[in-house]
Amino acid sequence: MYKIVKVEKLADKIYLMDIKAKRIAKSCEPGQFVIVKMDERGERIPLTICDYDRKEETITIVFQALGYSTNRMTVLKEKDAFMDVTGPLGCPSDFVHEDLEELKKKKILFVAGGVGAAPVYPQVKWFHQHGIDTDVIVGAKTKELVILEKEMEEVAGNLYITTDDGSYGSKGMVTEVIKSLIEEKGYQYNKCVAIGPMIMMKFVSLLTKEYNLPTIVSLNPIMVDGTGMCGACRVTVGEKIKFACVDGPEFDGHLVNFDEAMKRQQMYKKEEGQKLLKDKEGDTKECRGVCGGEK
Repeated sequence: MYKIVKVEKLADKIYLMDIKAKRIAKSCEPGQFVIVKMDERGERIPLTICDYDRKEETITIVFQALGYSTNRMTVLKEKDAFMDVTGPLGCPSDFVHEDLEELKKKKILFVAGGVGAAPVYPQVKWFHQHGIDTDVIVGAKTKELVILEKEMEEVAGNLYITTDDGSYGSKGMVTEVIKSLIEEKGYQYNKCVAIGPMIMMKFVSLLTKEYNLPTIVSLNPIMVDGTGMCGACRVTVGEKIKFACVDGPEFDGHLVNFDEAMKRQQMYKKEEGQKLLKDKEGDTKECRGVCGGEK
């Protein structure tokens, strides 16, 4: 059993948990993920490691309650436990293996959309711990959905907040902030790392391609099983077939077939909707295209 030592509600339906996981905390690196399982019959849920404390032997996860299993997770409290936490899984971010002195010569831009701030944070923190400042853009729909702002402020060189409705920070999409930094302020970046909703990563990658700015994206949103066995996270990157959970989750954003990946992301939406409806209302209703996104 993996004891939960902290639970915090960051925003509407977004939760943070610190979990006691000695071996994972000892060896995990930025970019990797874990699979959590509540009980014997529970679903395996892949979640990016948001933070880790090797001394306290804990890892931090952040999740959004969208489906049946993540809604179940919201009832967990401090001193409760997960039956299983498996990890670290996936490949660490490439920069972990780069020459540190060469890395210090580069200017990195991080772009986080929504809950994507969780996997972006440990990467920005890693750079800060190694004496390298990075620029960070955090985007959300509204002020209430901006998460980890304080934590990000402590490790980012420059932090830019933007909301779709203009309720906090600047108004607009993260792509508009990227344009402003490059075209108006004249900033030059060596690499962009964008993590968030698939549609956000797609349009960030389209924009940065115009600037010839190498861009890394994380395809964790399409992972299901987390081991490569289910094939749900199969995606085309360039001319090759990759699996997000074992070959990634990070890939060259300019080579990812986002349209294919987003279609794959919808594969289980109907079943998830039916499961959630059944949990809330029992078997009293039949799903007729309203709980699975069908037209």
